[in-house]
Amino acid sequence: SGSVMLGVDVGSVDQATLLAYGAWIHRLKMYPYFDTAHYLLVTCEIRDEMSSAAGMFSRKHPLSCWLSTMLMCFADSFLASFLLGEPLITPFKRHDDILLATLIWYLVFYAPFDAIYKMTKITPVKVVLSIMKELKRAHKVAQGVSHAAKLYPHSYLVQILVGTAKGAGTGVVRPIEQFVRGVWMPTHNELLRPSLYTKVCLIASTLLVLEANSPLINAPHDLVYLGMLGFLLYFKLAYLLFHVSEPFAPFENLFCAVAMGGIWDALSRAIAASRERKAANKDTVPLPGEKKEQ
Repeated sequence: SGSVMLGVDVGSVDQATLLAYGAWIHRLKMYPYFDTAHYLLVTCEIRDEMSSAAGMFSRKHPLSCWLSTMLMCFADSFLASFLLGEPLITPFKRHDDILLATLIWYLVFYAPFDAIYKMTKITPVKVVLSIMKELKRAHKVAQGVSHAAKLYPHSYLVQILVGTAKGAGTGVVRPIEQFVRGVWMPTHNELLRPSLYTKVCLIASTLLVLEANSPLINAPHDLVYLGMLGFLLYFKLAYLLFHVSEPFAPFENLFCAVAMGGIWDALSRAIAASRERKAANKDTVPLPGEKKEQ
């Protein structure tokens, strides 16, 4: 009985520890350190997309370069404001956020010898920045779901959409950002080709909504938040370190085959092919009195 009691005590201590960590992480202040990591990685992604033309473009079109960077740094807030019918200028209400993002933009594009940009490409530095960004992403997803729940408490779909927008808004806003830079690629958008981060944020938002409104997830909020953060970190590090870009592909293919007509399409193709083979065989079989061609 002593071992059983010891096991119970250890289990309760572990749960209490996880709850304490979850509460501590949930209440972390994002400004300025985690915001800095987010702005750095987003700005570097824009520069990577420009490739070799980044230096020339940033010097010939600094306003366009700055505006496109601001659109991506605050893409989640722009998209959430649009979905909720709030003023689109809301993300610019905090001057300290704008100043910090502008400073990061300037250092990435104009620092001597590209020191800041090259530093973010060092693997250990990139891993640390990515972990900090995922902490920021988890905070934004939870914040989006909570904010939407206050405005639309009976609309779970709105809560999931806003939570996803807050966590993965950069992918949705990217075509607008590209248009600001003079590039127009309408076929590259999240509705046609959802990225891994959009899918992960959609799942994370759904978990938070179920935790708040359904008995399916019966766990403390801080513990659910910690699990969601671990979920985000797992996929981010798998992509960063092992280049796993489509972990959901087998499940998506199975779902499409079962629920989206894939089985029936395959069956129709098999029947059509069988009919074509029968018709071809009939054409080659000689009629009575006829000799088969040599």
